[in-house]
Amino acid sequence: MLDREGYRPNVCIVLVNARNQVFWGKRIREHSWQFPQGGIKQGETPVEAMYRELHEEIGLRPEHVEILGHTRDWLKYDVPRRWIKRQWRDSYRGQKQLWFLLRFVGRDFQVSLRATHHPEFDAWRWAYYWVPLGGVIAFKRPVYQQALVELARFLPVPPPPQRSDYAQLWRKQAGDRAEQQQEALLPISQEPVFC
Repeated sequence: MLDREGYRPNVCIVLVNARNQVFWGKRIREHSWQFPQGGIKQGETPVEAMYRELHEEIGLRPEHVEILGHTRDWLKYDVPRRWIKRQWRDSYRGQKQLWFLLRFVGRDFQVSLRATHHPEFDAWRWAYYWVPLGGVIAFKRPVYQQALVELARFLPVPPPPQRSDYAQLWRKQAGDRAEQQQEALLPISQEPVFC
């Protein structure tokens, strides 16, 4: 389902724990990380799509989260042409996303990366709120920045770092286990994926 401009309606989920760290998922069999996200089906509301994607991608149900807020409007990004399948190049431009900020009220063991037969992630971690800006693929970075800045109004988080600090934040989060414990971060949670 595409809109008139060639954007696929989509929801993106920023899940935060009690320490305001964000859920950061590693795409299955790839070296890229992102927030849970997915398309909105015909006839589905953005909230319905958000709850469906929450379960499909990380195994959580509505009782595991509280909605803290969402972006005021759709945020769009274009997918580079070389990444678009040939049959879609004349009609598909990218994604338009409504971003939801959710508070995780469950326990880490309730996260399941294999809640469906088509898992999206093969690892996950809790990360400092701004870390995704240094770890997400470049063409999504402006939308991630816009969304995180807008959603930060719902949380007591420090202001965003300068753009040159993104990569440094990512390296800080990806440091060895001793450094992570020293920084009071939770370890990366990984589950095997069975296809």
